[in-house]
Amino acid sequence: MIDKTIINKLKIKKMALEITDQNFEELVMKSEKPVLVDFWAEWCGPCRMIGPIVEELANEYADKAIVGKVNVDLNPEVSAKFGIRSIPTILFIKNGEIVDKNVGAAPKAQLSAKLDAIL
Repeated sequence: MIDKTIINKLKIKKMALEITDQNFEELVMKSEKPVLVDFWAEWCGPCRMIGPIVEELANEYADKAIVGKVNVDLNPEVSAKFGIRSIPTILFIKNGEIVDKNVGAAPKAQLSAKLDAIL
């Protein structure tokens, strides 16, 4: 009999992409799929609350959208370009344009609804 924990470990999970100053243009602005970008930092409590939700969305929307995270401390250029002043800030981008935005922690259903609206 095969141990179920081994099977669960073998399941491939899609994780949120690490988006940086260097790859932002290619991964986000030139994406043919809608993009959810989570601007966050390690020291941010609300960011740690929303982090697992963003990871779940990355897994659930793997075939339909790009889900990624930008660490604002390590990527000041892209954070400044979009005027990120509060974190977490989540941008919803389609065809290189910001079409929606969420500032602060939010429930998964709210983020899913915003992503569904741009699919």
